[in-house]
Amino acid sequence: MRYDFLVETYSTERIKVVSVWSEFRDADLEFRPHATDRRGRSVREQMVHQCVSENLWFRNMLGIEVAAPPLPAEETRLEFIKRYAEDSGKRLAVLREKSEAWWEDEVAFFDVKRSRAWVMVRRIAHTAHHRGQQMAMLRMLGRDLHSNYGPTADTGGLMQNHAPTVYSYPSLDALLRGESSGGAKSPLPGPGARPDL
Repeated sequence: MRYDFLVETYSTERIKVVSVWSEFRDADLEFRPHATDRRGRSVREQMVHQCVSENLWFRNMLGIEVAAPPLPAEETRLEFIKRYAEDSGKRLAVLREKSEAWWEDEVAFFDVKRSRAWVMVRRIAHTAHHRGQQMAMLRMLGRDLHSNYGPTADTGGLMQNHAPTVYSYPSLDALLRGESSGGAKSPLPGPGARPDL
């Protein structure tokens, strides 16, 4: 099917979201880029935005309803991870059943009409944008970062210097099990000899 790449991209993007969330601690939830500037969302507000906005886009623009509240009953890091993993898993299952014609149908995207494929590309870009903000916040907190797309300074530096890609967990199931039991992330090798070149 012509649009399988969008389904597979969403499949990996949902894992990237919860992988970044797993790098935070509960004590970080109220951290914001500048402590006295309310314009920058806190970590918790970013998680709320991701859960609520994705629910709204899928329900109102793509016509996919997961029949669950978008937010966890208790707003802890682990409960956000579980809620998003469950809901995005339901969305993924529905997307895998859709035909090319469904992807090409035009739907309302705010005040204009766009194909569902176009809307999905925008959704993925929206998610990646906020994930990048959260990764910057992790650096502000002085945290090490596992790979999200490729090597990081904490996995040995840049790809051209043969730094490895080290994901926090090998799968979403492993992440849920590991974080539910207090954390069991892959060890990081550190910056290596050339972390920023």
